[in-house]
Amino acid sequence: MPHILVVDDDKHIREMLEEVLVREGYQVSTAKTGAEALIQLTKDKPDLVLLDLMLPDLDGEEIIKYIKDIPVIAVSAKIAVSSKVDVLLSGASDYITKPFEIDELLARVQVQLRKSMSGSEGSNIIFKDLELLSETLTVKVSGNAVRLTRTECAILKLLMLNGGEPVGRSTILDKISDETPDCTERSLKQHISNIRKKLQAVNGTDYIEAIYGIGFRMKS
Repeated sequence: MPHILVVDDDKHIREMLEEVLVREGYQVSTAKTGAEALIQLTKDKPDLVLLDLMLPDLDGEEIIKYIKDIPVIAVSAKIAVSSKVDVLLSGASDYITKPFEIDELLARVQVQLRKSMSGSEGSNIIFKDLELLSETLTVKVSGNAVRLTRTECAILKLLMLNGGEPVGRSTILDKISDETPDCTERSLKQHISNIRKKLQAVNGTDYIEAIYGIGFRMKS
């Protein structure tokens, strides 16, 4: 379960973000000052930091300099392009302005975690409560291991790497052709149906949806 540190001096925003992120399946820690955030970072390294730049004690850009090997999404009311550029150059992975839409924030969180996890865990890819272990052709659904065929694994890997973005049928066939030459346009739909059934059998959740005229995507 990915661990997110939320740093914001606004109690309402802090509690709202904690509630939303926990509901999405994340482990959440919070801090209301920069000093608290730095203490949290020394105690338990999170997988991602949501950092408000306007804190009462320390400047957010200064805090970013202390955060190593952890993606940071800066959150600020500053909308000037120069402000965003400065923050990104100081080491932030992404920048979102207040007020923000929750769906957009969650999408940005997923993207940064996906980049971080795919880079640090080798062939392990995480999307929500799914963890794909490509080397063993296994996907963990809420911690429960499910075996996949090589073709199913290649398809699911591609969909998970794209998060909630649709992937065209031809794109899927092209990307996985080297690993699974047996997959054809006619059999693709059946392979995806098999994946959906295997995942759904664990907790009743349907993780994949068809996008008419385009292809398939993970449900975000």
